[in-house]
Amino acid sequence: MSDAKKNKPATPDLASVPKAVVSRLSLYLRELQHLVFDGHETISSHRLGKLLGFSDAQVRKDLAYFGQFGHPGIGYRCPELIAAIRGILGTDAVWPVALVGVGNLGRALLGYKGFGAQGFQVQAAFDSDARKTGSTVEGVTVYHFDDLAKVVRQRGIRVGIVSVPADSAQTVADRLVEAGVEGIVNFAPVTISLPESVSLVGVDLAIELEQLAFSVVNRRQTR
Repeated sequence: MSDAKKNKPATPDLASVPKAVVSRLSLYLRELQHLVFDGHETISSHRLGKLLGFSDAQVRKDLAYFGQFGHPGIGYRCPELIAAIRGILGTDAVWPVALVGVGNLGRALLGYKGFGAQGFQVQAAFDSDARKTGSTVEGVTVYHFDDLAKVVRQRGIRVGIVSVPADSAQTVADRLVEAGVEGIVNFAPVTISLPESVSLVGVDLAIELEQLAFSVVNRRQTR
């Protein structure tokens, strides 16, 4: 079997792939990108796992859901595996993104360079404050929230970021869904409801800190 055929990503039954596996794919991708930046061309499953705190068996098992990517005596070719994982995650093409809420958090997110590096391009920002309309933040034009549907459809935007106060988050999410957005990242500290046809990722920084506090406290108690 040729290397090209052997290392072609498989098309798995998505329902059979645990969510934790997909999360680890993103971690593998980041680490591989760092390795390439540092001049590394290949890496073993043992080394990749060790860098991230996983076993080599875990790395191989995760990747096996999507195909066979290793080479005997070599391990994984980093650029090749990066391309394969980006294809699996769907980030091998540019994703146009809309951000709603140009407050302190929204401005910080607009300035985050990691989005573009992973294939996500914030093409428009929205706010209900008319004083912000027409301004530019980090090269992104701010539109009034009333123009959301029109701009989203014109730009073919499929992903939305919600960075508004909790009491506005559901309304913003509903408007994004109505405009045709297929996935939402919610930074508001509240749970929002979406139709099954729209994917949701919630990012609550306070919850993350609570989880960290729990880990620190319990580690101290076990010493």
